[in-house]
Amino acid sequence: MLLAALITLTYSQFLSAQRTLPMTTGFVLGFGFVVCLLLSVLLHELGHAVTSRHSGIGVSGITLEMLGGYTEMEREAPRPGVELFVSLAGPAVSLLLGLLAGGVALVLPAHSLAETFAFQLALSNIVVAVFNALPGLPLDGGRALQALVWKISGDPNLGRRVAGWSGRLVAVATAATVVVLYSQGVLDRIFGLLFTLLVSITMWVGAGQAIRHGRVASSLPPFNARELARPVIPVAAATPLAEAERIAQQSGGQPLAVVDGAGAMLGFVHGASARAVPAERRPWVPIGDVTRRIDEHHVLAGDLRGTDLLHAIRDDPGGDYLVVSGEDVHGVLRGAELLSLLETRRSTSRPTSRRNRT
Repeated sequence: MLLAALITLTYSQFLSAQRTLPMTTGFVLGFGFVVCLLLSVLLHELGHAVTSRHSGIGVSGITLEMLGGYTEMEREAPRPGVELFVSLAGPAVSLLLGLLAGGVALVLPAHSLAETFAFQLALSNIVVAVFNALPGLPLDGGRALQALVWKISGDPNLGRRVAGWSGRLVAVATAATVVVLYSQGVLDRIFGLLFTLLVSITMWVGAGQAIRHGRVASSLPPFNARELARPVIPVAAATPLAEAERIAQQSGGQPLAVVDGAGAMLGFVHGASARAVPAERRPWVPIGDVTRRIDEHHVLAGDLRGTDLLHAIRDDPGGDYLVVSGEDVHGVLRGAELLSLLETRRSTSRPTSRRNRT
């Protein structure tokens, strides 16, 4: 909200410097410019969202900010070509909006308020398109660079790290350029300087997150949810808890799936609830009383892997998840075991330091 107010104020001052306008008119036009910028960002992100869905990637939401926005996709792109297609859709929409606004400015009366407004909107969208095409994450051009490195190397995580480091270079270059322009008087507004520096800081942070994401993703086990799932042992809901524990011990600790009389799966044993039952009551408490029902948030597709799999269990990382492919049930994936496997792989991948003693 503060940034929107600053842009409104700056744009109204820009118009007032060019022509004599009442203060109210300047603020109304400034606010209208902010609204148009937000709509432009929305259309930019809708470009990503539409192409993502067209490519079979689900979209769970779009977040708008004055510094831009982002589209939250439900999973990673399956191929580098899809990543490239989705990443370039946003800048293409911004460029199209800029050209359309520029065309409108050409047909409007010269030096009119409408012509100035349309020209500034066109310039803003073209700058967004060009800047977003720069080859560095978190910009769209960085995603395109990631796709190209992925295509060449076959490793999407290497592409993410390369694009992240490139993003840091772009952030530093952007900050240095705007400081030089301001010191030479080419950029004469302090707000433009501060705004661009804020963009550079945001880019640096986003690039660092991309680098860390690439490092973490490279340490993930190369298995999908179906391969990590453990087979389950069906137990009737009326089975006493003590008997169910005996069955689990005999099976080597395999997960117990609680089923109803028709054999339909109800859920899994809730460990904390089961442990809370006193030992003397366990022969009499049915396992159905300590069962956690299966909900849609604890069902995973069998082909999920890597960061998509971690993203799917982020709300309950220690929970049990039913792994399915269509109507086929593969078993149960235990989030705690997945995280333990991830930590083990990280530990074994860390280089050990040695000291020479004299």
